[in-house]
Amino acid sequence: QVQLVESGGGLVQAGDSLKLSCKVSGRAFSDLAISWFRQAPGKERQFVANINPSSTMYYADSVKGRSTISRDNAKNTVTLQMDSLKPEDTAVYYCAARPTWATSRTRDYADWGQGTQVTVSP
Repeated sequence: QVQLVESGGGLVQAGDSLKLSCKVSGRAFSDLAISWFRQAPGKERQFVANINPSSTMYYADSVKGRSTISRDNAKNTVTLQMDSLKPEDTAVYYCAARPTWATSRTRDYADWGQGTQVTVSP
């Protein structure tokens, strides 16, 4: 089983930046695709960005151009750099893992972190 621990969330103002981290253990990290999702109160969990073992990256339109996902296989960590944050980015951010290739569907992921809160004030 894969364990994931998110960190880096917080309260920021619109226009600020945050770097979220996802530390992974329990399986060969280099074989895993890692995705970030977010869930705002009263809304469904939605895809944000993912990165494959090959480091191919994909972004949701809502964050494209403002976010960068990267992985460090030596540190078993994936980071999500988020810039020009907006109030609508407020949500709990989760990372999730699956083997081989990434998807944008929550149902494809069995292993999840506990989430980290991001709050963006106007």
